[in-house]
Amino acid sequence: MPNEGSYEAALKRSKQVEDDIAAGNAGKYTMLTGDRPTGRLHMGHYFGTIKERVRLQEAGVNTNIIIADYQVITDRDTTEHIQDNVYNMVMDYLACGIDPEKTMIFTHSAVPAENQLMLPFLSLVTEAELLRNPTVKAEQAASGHSLTGLLLTYPVHQACDILFCKGNVVPVGRDQLPHIEVTSKIARRFNERYGKVFPEVTGLLGTATLIPGLDGRKMSKSYGNAISISMTEQETAKLIKKSKTDSERNITFDPENRPGVSALLTTAGICTGRDPKEIADEIGMGGSGQLKKYVTQAVNDYFAPIRERRHQYEEDLDYVKDVLHEGNRKANEIAQKTLQEVREAMGMVY
Repeated sequence: MPNEGSYEAALKRSKQVEDDIAAGNAGKYTMLTGDRPTGRLHMGHYFGTIKERVRLQEAGVNTNIIIADYQVITDRDTTEHIQDNVYNMVMDYLACGIDPEKTMIFTHSAVPAENQLMLPFLSLVTEAELLRNPTVKAEQAASGHSLTGLLLTYPVHQACDILFCKGNVVPVGRDQLPHIEVTSKIARRFNERYGKVFPEVTGLLGTATLIPGLDGRKMSKSYGNAISISMTEQETAKLIKKSKTDSERNITFDPENRPGVSALLTTAGICTGRDPKEIADEIGMGGSGQLKKYVTQAVNDYFAPIRERRHQYEEDLDYVKDVLHEGNRKANEIAQKTLQEVREAMGMVY
């Protein structure tokens, strides 16, 4: 039997939930997920998580998306451009099919009661448990910062995000499972100590394809290898044209030895639903010029309707603000209710 904390056990739990949703029981589940507003959302976000959120939303799961503005300062010294990033994030969500009638979109900083859960939750985890969280270690190494209190408690803050709305499913990649473990520990320990308030949490391990950046590395704005959802057709073409390939004329799919060429073929494959090897065989001796032309067409064709919708939201910032205000209002209502339950469970009602 797989160990309770193993990847196999997590996979099994994830499949059970997916089967239950498919069987028509989506209403039993509340999903929480989100993004840090550090820049524009790109294709990696879209194919990695946003499509999955839309799928769960349309299946009838209670879906919630947090724009984690407080988490921007875990590894950055400024909140410059944050308001612009938040509004653009909402535009991207709406353009990609997130429906504010079905999905609550809100920001950390606008929901004080949610953040207040940090205090009791911090008492339920040890320093050693926080220090061994792989995301905390990785973020610290990447930023070069000394470990801030906010970065150290990042997994606890995520637990607040998930549990304030009684979230019981979170779409994650394998590398994010340790966060779900922290959240589950906090929920379990709170319930054992003070009485049942919070649900069991399951990580939904999706089958999303990891889309590489244009240079074969992970797609990231900081690497300059990301195609943003908000880019125009011309900007997309320019970025793809600039991407590095190699001197070999014959196009083949070989991620290990030809990362640049293979990243472009993967991108084209995801956007067209075709096998990257098949696309490579078709282009053959056409070289990188023909490959880049094919990729540009594939990306621009796929994102044309999304960008068209996004353009409409760009012209109506008042609507974008209304979506956020309404999401924040709902989130505050839920957070106040949960915080009251927590106070009552802890005997802190005076």
